[in-house]
Amino acid sequence: MSRRLARALPAAGLLALAPVAAQAAATAPMVSGSIEQGFTVKTQILVLMTLLGLLPALVMTMTSFLRYVIVLSLLKQALGLQQGLPQRVVTGVALVLTLLVMRPVGERIWNEAMVPYDQDQITMQEALRRGNVPLSRFMLAQTDKATLAHIATISGSPAGLDPEAQPFTVKLAAFVLSELKTAFQIGCMLFIPFLVIDIVVASLLMSMGMMMLSPLVISLPLKLLLFVLVDGWSLTVNTLVTSVQGI
Repeated sequence: MSRRLARALPAAGLLALAPVAAQAAATAPMVSGSIEQGFTVKTQILVLMTLLGLLPALVMTMTSFLRYVIVLSLLKQALGLQQGLPQRVVTGVALVLTLLVMRPVGERIWNEAMVPYDQDQITMQEALRRGNVPLSRFMLAQTDKATLAHIATISGSPAGLDPEAQPFTVKLAAFVLSELKTAFQIGCMLFIPFLVIDIVVASLLMSMGMMMLSPLVISLPLKLLLFVLVDGWSLTVNTLVTSVQGI
């Protein structure tokens, strides 16, 4: 294997795997026996190829993708489009928004960690440490402080420890819980107007004695019409994008 190919393999997963690999690199022994030399090529390939298998889970839990896909799924359910809007479309929209929002973080990781590493200016461990910083700051900006303190207490971290000094597993768990909480809050706000329409339509049908007619048949066109008139997709996307802090 050429040296160029050997360096390209770690580069492929550096952006998404930086925090996890950085923590592993901090505790792993130096195979080459020298800090300046860093990991050998075989060790780098082994670590990166192993972590690449976790790439889908890392993308879902370390970015804003989790928030977006939950909110869009709740919106789909509120509109009553279980069959009309495929889940793949919802996942695709969430992924596109994630790429849009996470672009500044990715650019910082690339410029501060990937470029110096590719130019042989720093070791792999240093590149992973640098790549960990922007992503950790992004995660902490979205994390509820009370949730972080609760997770830190559960994990047994020292009391009063600075959030940035918390172990990565603590920050990741608190980030995921905070994203779930935020997604449910946004989803609830989007759900309420369509719930009102369902209640009004059901009440009118019952008052007219048309109990055999499903309210969904009448409410679905009304909800779609309302969603289009208020430019619902633009409002939803704007809400999701602006809900992310620290970009």
